[in-house]
Amino acid sequence: MSAHDAHYGGGLVDGARVLGLFGDVATELLIRTDGDEGLFRAYEQVDFLAPVYAGDYLEVTAELVARGRTSRRMRFEARKVIAPRADVSDSAADRLAEPVVVARAVGTCVVPAAKQRLGGPPPAIVTAAIVGAETTRDHTPYLPLTAAEIGQEARRCVDAGAAVIHLHAREPDGTPTQSAERFGEFIAAIRAHTDAIIQVSTGGAIGMSIDERCGPLTLDGDLAPDMATLNVATMNFGDDVFVNRRPDVAAVAERIAGRGLVPEIEIYDLGHLDAARELVRRGLVAEPLHFQFVLGVPGGLAATERALELLVAELDDGFPGDTTWGVAGVGRWEFPMAELALRRGGHVRVGLEDNIYLDKGVLAEGSAPLVDRAVRMARDVGRPIASPAEARRLLGIGSAAPARSGSGASTE
Repeated sequence: MSAHDAHYGGGLVDGARVLGLFGDVATELLIRTDGDEGLFRAYEQVDFLAPVYAGDYLEVTAELVARGRTSRRMRFEARKVIAPRADVSDSAADRLAEPVVVARAVGTCVVPAAKQRLGGPPPAIVTAAIVGAETTRDHTPYLPLTAAEIGQEARRCVDAGAAVIHLHAREPDGTPTQSAERFGEFIAAIRAHTDAIIQVSTGGAIGMSIDERCGPLTLDGDLAPDMATLNVATMNFGDDVFVNRRPDVAAVAERIAGRGLVPEIEIYDLGHLDAARELVRRGLVAEPLHFQFVLGVPGGLAATERALELLVAELDDGFPGDTTWGVAGVGRWEFPMAELALRRGGHVRVGLEDNIYLDKGVLAEGSAPLVDRAVRMARDVGRPIASPAEARRLLGIGSAAPARSGSGASTE
């Protein structure tokens, strides 16, 4: 802030100047999202939290929190990041170790429909992780285990707005399995009820061999999946070690490509993007690329906004522009991370594999209520929901096998 902004004694800056900065970033955000600067309607809440003086440097952000047909509700924050040091010289300043929040506000802008950019925000792909390898019936009675239960739960999830079913398999007693026979039963049941994209796990469960983990990749014809997960690095996974040796990762990538499936590259930590970049360089995975950021696993990257921004920035800098990404937040981080991803233009995964609660202490009665909540969150921030057909186009997947009738974390 300059001396021209200080209208009071002692170099104090008028709060109206801070509100003017909020208006500037609102304009920039609207141009990015709607292609028009819009009109600022009103503030519904303004809080000035700390004084601002001439010589202070402010960092100002705006976040779109709700989107109507023409209205755009935003949350603003101004943080002091540099403050002058008058005791040294008029031009001396210090970068603050911790930014000081000086103001927050909530306001609404309007963009007339006629001025909105054609196409609007990108559709959000919702993935339902309905089984997993570690969630058990002791954790929740709503976990589907049989082919009939999985088929019905997949239908409920697709009806709620899911486009992708992420699939692990279990034996009747709940034991994790990568048996092609069992996966085939489950895929047939899902395709009997939905046209969803079916994404099989090649992570299986901790301790499985690579050949065992790749069991579902041997399925052919109507039982062949559409996608398969690709884990790219060894890591601590809770109290266990999830082993993914470089030669094994390359072998799994080759098997996925050999079956004509689209890989979903699983990212638990920042270095995993470097491992993925090496696979691209070697021609083991083809574009367009799709990544899943799995955040909140003990031993992996924390489920925080800063972590997500770091991953997205690295993705933007080092991978092609048509790359897509989604987020799976583990446990209580499922919906906070989903909301961040949706606002940032990413896709989301929810389901009993990652989180069994709809609210604190309230079990979700299957994955479908979690999908429903994610869909409502997406619509609240103005994201349309991708149908299975739209998701196939976005992910570069071929035609679906025809539907026959009707419409805790684990390794990926």
